[in-house]
Amino acid sequence: MPAERIRDHVGAGATTVAAHRRRLRADRARQLADLLRRLLLRGGFPDGVLPHEAAIGADYGASRNTVRQALDLLRAEGLVERLPGVGTIVVAEKYEHGLDRLMGLAETLHEHGPVTNEVRTVGTVSAPAPVAERLGLPDSAEVLHIERLRRLGGLPLSFDVSYLPLDIGAPLLGADLENTDVFRLLESMTGQPLGHADITLEAVSADVHSAAVLGVPRGAAVLMLDRLTHLADGRPVDVEFIRFRGDRIRMSGRMPRFP
Repeated sequence: MPAERIRDHVGAGATTVAAHRRRLRADRARQLADLLRRLLLRGGFPDGVLPHEAAIGADYGASRNTVRQALDLLRAEGLVERLPGVGTIVVAEKYEHGLDRLMGLAETLHEHGPVTNEVRTVGTVSAPAPVAERLGLPDSAEVLHIERLRRLGGLPLSFDVSYLPLDIGAPLLGADLENTDVFRLLESMTGQPLGHADITLEAVSADVHSAAVLGVPRGAAVLMLDRLTHLADGRPVDVEFIRFRGDRIRMSGRMPRFP
C-alpha cells in the first residue's frame, strides 16, 4: 500500500474513533440528564440547587465534560440555570398529568393552585365530519365549539379545543367556563357521571397560533391529547384536542401487564 494511502487510511480511522468517542460522550450526557431530570422533577434538590459538577461526576461516575453537557441539556429545556457564585439552580418545574384517571386539568393540578380559563371562542358551528362521526351525529350537525387557554398561576399550560353535541353543550353557554372544568359542568347538567374516555397522545409541532397562545417558540414540540369522553351510559359527549406545553407538563400513569 503506498505511503499516501496508508496515511489516508490512518487518518480516516482516527476520525472514526474521534467521532465514536464524541457519540459515546453525548450518549452518556443524555443518560445523565435523564437521571438528573427525574430527580429534580421529584424534588430531589430541596434547596433548588444542584450539587457541584465534581460531586455529580463522582456520584454517577461521569467525567466533568459529560456532566457539563448533561447540565446544558437541562438548561436548554428551561429546567435549570447557571448563576455565578451559586451554581446550577432549578428554575422551573413540570406538573404531573395522570393518564390513569379521567380528570379535568383543575382537578389534576389542584394541589398547585387554581387553574383559570381564558375562553377565547364559544359558540355553535357545523361539526367537521370527523367530529360528527365520533359524536354519533349527522354530517354538519350543529355542535358547541369552545376554545380555552388554561393557566396555572398565570402560566399558560394548555390550549383546549372542544366540540359537544348541542343538546348537551347548549346549557354551557351560560355557565362559568372561566373558573370551572367542563367535566364538572357536564356531570352537573346531565345528572350523570362521566364514564370513560378514549385518548391518543402524541407530540406535534406548535403552529403559529398555538405557539403564540401558549408562549412557546413556533415549531416547539407540544403534547397533543386527542380525547373522546363518554357519559356513564356510553354516549360520546366531548371531542377535545388539547395542546399541552411539553416543557411544563409531564404525563404519568400505571400500566398493568395484564387486564
